[in-house]
Amino acid sequence: MNLKCLLTVLVIFMVTTISVAQKDTLQIKTKQDTIVKTKKDYKEYNPLAPAKAAFYSAVLPGLGQAYNGKYWKIPIAYAGLGVGIYFYLENDKQYDRYRDAYKRRLAGFEDDEFFVNGVARVSTDGLIRAQKFYQRNKEVSLLVTAGIYVLNIIDANVDAHLQQFNVSEDLSFKPAVNFDDT
Repeated sequence: MNLKCLLTVLVIFMVTTISVAQKDTLQIKTKQDTIVKTKKDYKEYNPLAPAKAAFYSAVLPGLGQAYNGKYWKIPIAYAGLGVGIYFYLENDKQYDRYRDAYKRRLAGFEDDEFFVNGVARVSTDGLIRAQKFYQRNKEVSLLVTAGIYVLNIIDANVDAHLQQFNVSEDLSFKPAVNFDDT
């Protein structure tokens, strides 16, 4: 019952609004309409600029930021990528250490770096756990590095979009209309 009443009121409101609205009949004929132009604080709209910036960053990280003129972001991109690659290589080195020691133990040797005076500092199960730990860290480092690479591309694209966005304080325009019919 409430839904019917609400729909009825809505239909009546729409019909009265439409029927009461009037068409503007005042027409001004002018020789020339002029608009006051101000200095632009943004770049002209270029629909290919964001795609070009993203492509440049995909080819060489930081190149899209250079294309956009945001040179201060380039060291940040390379630092993020460098840290990710460093941790990947470090985890890979540790993984190889534990894997080699585990393989030597399986072959029957007791002379790996984790033996001291004939006593194992790390058990065979500990070597397996360490391999799993460092393998997981390698994968996480690779994902983080890939994520930073993708963020570099997204940053270049978004920054190119935002450079074309008008952010000035005065977003209005004041037309100067000439009313002379001469």
